Amino acid sequence: MEGGALAPGLIDRPRAVRGGEELDAGPLAAYLERAVPHLAGPVVIEQFPSGFSNLTYLIRAGDHELVLRRPPIGVNIKSAHDMRREYRILSALIHVYPKVPRPIIYCEDPSVLGAPFYVMERVQGVILRSSLPAGVTLGPEEMRSLSEAFIDNLADLHSVDFAAAGLGDLGRPEGYVERQIRGWTTRYQNARTDDLPSVERVAAWLEEHRPLDSPAALIHNDYKYDNVVLDPQDLSRIIAVLDWEMATIGDPLMDVGTTLGYWVDPDDPEAWREAGITALTPQPGNLTRAQLVERYARRTGRDLSGAVFYYYYAYGLFKIAVIVQQIYMRYKKGLSRDPRFAGLLSAVAACGEAAMLAIEKRRIDRLAG
Repeated sequence: MEGGALAPGLIDRPRAVRGGEELDAGPLAAYLERAVPHLAGPVVIEQFPSGFSNLTYLIRAGDHELVLRRPPIGVNIKSAHDMRREYRILSALIHVYPKVPRPIIYCEDPSVLGAPFYVMERVQGVILRSSLPAGVTLGPEEMRSLSEAFIDNLADLHSVDFAAAGLGDLGRPEGYVERQIRGWTTRYQNARTDDLPSVERVAAWLEEHRPLDSPAALIHNDYKYDNVVLDPQDLSRIIAVLDWEMATIGDPLMDVGTTLGYWVDPDDPEAWREAGITALTPQPGNLTRAQLVERYARRTGRDLSGAVFYYYYAYGLFKIAVIVQQIYMRYKKGLSRDPRFAGLLSAVAACGEAAMLAIEKRRIDRLAG
């Protein structure tokens, strides 16, 4: 990293809680005092402002700092916001995959906060959101090292012995690809607010061209730069992976496809680069999407010579489009007042258009050519 050691101020920080997403400090403090040993002092609640799905808060009590996760306000999608499931995954993984926050307690009593939630340790580090934090400059060598560590870590995650971890029943790998395509298509139809022909075309193409399932692995399903915590002294070292709400046992190539969907190459079409997905991955030094796939294959030893990766990339883009569409629908219905959501429809359209380019050109790179 240029400039030497990072200042403590670059560690990911919370902010004041957004309007409409406040937690009732009284019942929460009483619950934590009973449930968490050695916790003492008045409870102070702040919110981590990024992320579009489950809500994440910093809970301070005396010298202790905890992180609380709960479902978004105004949703009832149990499979996508199942706090018990997410807590269980962390509780199992902590013994076989050290790069997860230590879970502390799960609460399903709605009288405390009105919804289930869980509490985990806070992992202090740097999280790279859509752009670099103020004061951080990463040159090409640093960005390359980070992108290599990023894809290596995903490959390592896919090598975890999920059965030994007690997660063998977490998902149903047989028929995974078919269920994902049909499931995300149904979710899009249920959340649809506007006419976006490119997204509809992608959904139909994915259904018509489904590949066979790959050998099953533990998959994260939302692996991207802003879901990893980096060592403040070495931004190429990943110390934790966050947001396990969609993790399951399934096709690892579909997981790679989701990651590719968040990865913008510097020579991508201008409209896609300006969609706001990220300003990080086009930075000089980052591996390209094609290089990510090549390194992943070497790291895992998987034979990917027959894999049609533009399918997985198009799937990743479609899945992201659906997730964003669901968030936009909540905003349009008035269930969320988060101003970040107002312009999300353009991001949904951009995902569909980028996916159609990959399908038409039958590749994952050089899409502007």
